[in-house]
Amino acid sequence: MIDLFRPLLEAAQGLDLEDPSRAEAALNERFDPGGKAAAALNAELLALLEQGKIAERGEMPVRWGRVAKASEETLGFSIDVVHMNGAGPRHRHPRGEIDYCVAMDGSPTFDGREPGWVVFPNDSIHVPTVAGGTMLIVYLLPKGEMDFLE
Repeated sequence: MIDLFRPLLEAAQGLDLEDPSRAEAALNERFDPGGKAAAALNAELLALLEQGKIAERGEMPVRWGRVAKASEETLGFSIDVVHMNGAGPRHRHPRGEIDYCVAMDGSPTFDGREPGWVVFPNDSIHVPTVAGGTMLIVYLLPKGEMDFLE
């Protein structure tokens, strides 16, 4: 299943997350969330969700699942997929976080941001929140590092 995420992993490879705006601009150039490849990936992700193969744990407003731990094969990122329509647990990103957000229904935002790429810098803290609908979010964590705070 890791091959499905390869375009996202390759887009995220080598980015400096200290400047989220610059990182997001690079991600949009490398893998356009509005492009044909993204539409195909989104359809595959939604099919896997429907089949119970991703985001298979927990209950709404947050269902989650780990696709892969950080490894050479994943270019140093862990891959988690989360199905959300509310708030998740407060956490810290020691090495930053790269999120690929897919709208499922309504007009959802993730921490106030439209669907697409969202980047959090090193040592950032947030309560991840989807409002206005439902999203499927692919979390790429450098070296798989995240600290839950509550």
